Amino acid sequence: MNHAPCPRAIVVGTGFGCRIHVPALRAAGFEVAGLIGTDPDRTRRRADAVNIADIFTDLSEAIDRTGAVAVTIATPPASHAALALTAIGRGCHILCEKPMAADLAEARAMLAAAEQAGVTHLIGNEFRWAPDRAMIGRAIANGLIGDPRYVTLSSVLPIVADPAARMPRWWFDAGAGGGWLGAHGSHLVDQLRVWLGEVDSLSATLPTVSDRPADAAEDSYVVRFGMKNGAQGVLQHSAGVWGPSENISRVAGTHGTLWVDKGVVKIADRDGVRDLPVDADLGLPPIETDDPRKAAMLFELAPFIRLCEALRAGVEGRPMPDGVPVPTFHDGVAAMALLDAIRQSAAQDGALVTLS
Repeated sequence: MNHAPCPRAIVVGTGFGCRIHVPALRAAGFEVAGLIGTDPDRTRRRADAVNIADIFTDLSEAIDRTGAVAVTIATPPASHAALALTAIGRGCHILCEKPMAADLAEARAMLAAAEQAGVTHLIGNEFRWAPDRAMIGRAIANGLIGDPRYVTLSSVLPIVADPAARMPRWWFDAGAGGGWLGAHGSHLVDQLRVWLGEVDSLSATLPTVSDRPADAAEDSYVVRFGMKNGAQGVLQHSAGVWGPSENISRVAGTHGTLWVDKGVVKIADRDGVRDLPVDADLGLPPIETDDPRKAAMLFELAPFIRLCEALRAGVEGRPMPDGVPVPTFHDGVAAMALLDAIRQSAAQDGALVTLS
């Protein structure tokens, strides 16, 4: 029996690109035909570590030489627009990491180009497929808590409390599009939109909690918001807090409340408190490893496989998966509008900003 060849993809970025994009693409049925980095020696070492034969420093050359039909971008946000426009100009389908771009104007240009070219365009919001998040979104849509009224998305992590902790350099480089708001907040902004729709207005601050230089990008964000559907809430997170991690994800409505407790979705209403089992179609592909060092990446890899499966469906002209809303450049633009509004409010000492 003849089998269609695996579609060929190129990964741009040798950090998260090698760690997550490469194995996820392969699991989704792509051939990873090349790796692109800025330093040839480092790129060669990292390509060898993940069994990629060809390396490049130029995206156009890589597309020409490999015949790739898809490009995934895992580089700092300030570089996304130029890379995406090059890939789109060559007719490639594209998956771009979040945050989508350096600002809203770049994001809109990327969307316009992708729409005109007729290519599949996806954003790296893989946690839409996290079973607990997906189940809460479905429960809200199905009316299990009535009309949403009150939202809390709040957590603390100690991962950058020590300024000597090794993290991607762009995270704290504002010129590269860094800051904890973009690195992490872009995921929660997307989560909020998937669950509850669009934000109407917000007030925000972007503090730095850890002992970093005054010109470093923020390691925390605090956002007070109102949704167009009338719900009110707080979105806050710090990666610069010493001590144990804590997380609260809670949505209260007129008939009940949903929250996550150690990965289990809970619901409380007039019938009491109970677990809300995750629907079978929201399960993730199993991933096994005997390497404890890789355990931390598994929670990212499994949902990213689902994202890459959506990319392959687009490449092959098949319908997108329908269990979870697939994140596209339209979502990336909407998220960038929110990120820009948060930064605008923070620059004005928390002034109220209304979104159009």
